[in-house]
Amino acid sequence: MKMKNHLSLFLLTLVSVLAPALQARQPNVIVIFTDDQGAVDTGAYGADDLVTPNMDRIAERGVRFTQFYAAAPVCSPSRVGLLTGRTPQHGGLKGNVPPGGEGMPSAQITIAEELKQAGYATAHIGKWHLGHHEDTVPNGQGFDHSFGHMVGCIDNYSHYFYWNGPNRHDLWRNGEEVFHDGEFFADLMVTEAEEFMKANREDPFFIYFALNSPHYPYQGSPEWLEHYKDLPYPRNLYAAFLSTMDERIGDLLGAVDDLGLKEETIVIFQSDHGHSEEVRAHGGGGSAGPYRGAKFSLYEGGIRVPAIISWPGQLPENQVRSQMATGCDWYPTILDLCGLSSPEHAIDGKSLLPLIDDAAAETAHSSFNWKTGKNGKDTAVRAGQWKLIKSGEQTELYNIEKDPGEQTNLAVDRPKVVKRLSEISEEYWKGFAGDS
Repeated sequence: MKMKNHLSLFLLTLVSVLAPALQARQPNVIVIFTDDQGAVDTGAYGADDLVTPNMDRIAERGVRFTQFYAAAPVCSPSRVGLLTGRTPQHGGLKGNVPPGGEGMPSAQITIAEELKQAGYATAHIGKWHLGHHEDTVPNGQGFDHSFGHMVGCIDNYSHYFYWNGPNRHDLWRNGEEVFHDGEFFADLMVTEAEEFMKANREDPFFIYFALNSPHYPYQGSPEWLEHYKDLPYPRNLYAAFLSTMDERIGDLLGAVDDLGLKEETIVIFQSDHGHSEEVRAHGGGGSAGPYRGAKFSLYEGGIRVPAIISWPGQLPENQVRSQMATGCDWYPTILDLCGLSSPEHAIDGKSLLPLIDDAAAETAHSSFNWKTGKNGKDTAVRAGQWKLIKSGEQTELYNIEKDPGEQTNLAVDRPKVVKRLSEISEEYWKGFAGDS
């Protein structure tokens, strides 16, 4: 009898010790990063001419930010902000990486490296655009698995890059060139993600799902082109491609659900920056709504982006946060939510967990800085309600809370504010030797 009592006591003790560990499985993380998507181009952000049920479903499941800023108004630097938690200049990359370029220095510590060290399986699926050297491609920057293209964009069926010079095939799996001629790239991405999730479903995983859309070339499905045939050009082409993308996001979310991983998976959604008005994008198609500017611009339309986080059963659902937040903030937020220590090195991002948990919490950013343009001559700083933009000899000051469309330049009327924000900006950029 005594032996049975001792055995029972031992088993109860063992269960009490192991149960919390068994319940505290770290969550999976999927970051869906779209490309050249306009600031208001989902139903959740007010678009009434677009069909985007799957992006909207992420918002219904989670928290949507209305004053969320990309780390840069152009592709490569924005991705530095996401993956390193640092402004592009701190991350060692000022502009887009050209074909064959070294890209983001391998010394940067990516969120994939942080999670891999913590036992996560890590995958890059989709667009990279952060380097072509052995140590700056995804497998050299913390990703166990990589599938996608290395340059800024590709044709979605031939998987060729053709901006200039000879056409280049650009589709790779873990450093080996692969060919899937005629297969739609986003479909290949979903298949790759599903196979990776199936292979790693027993342990936590991280997927950086970097879509090549709605970046040009606009290649919407025939069904969506027909659906939007009455929209004006080029909105019709952009809309068809966006809804085609939304369907693939739905396929990805459906795979998560089918694998029984919905409650175990954090989903983060963000556009890399504003919509394109380039010639290859037919001069536009995307929308910044009430905001001024587009891709490449430091006006709101270039850097204010849709951004959402969901984790069913763990985070608030169908809620909105209006505090300022940035693409650099996902890095520490992910570490927080995964129960991991803050990074030992300096980053610019701040954990969004206080804002996610409490709609009344204040932003952790007293200010945030941007630099872009030829030779980095264009700068912007946001501090509280104020935003200062400097380009050459031109100085612009806007009260973003009262004038989000940046229509009334208050630089002459508010010299003290201009001086204060100029000092914040100048002090920040002092730390970047040779970064003129």
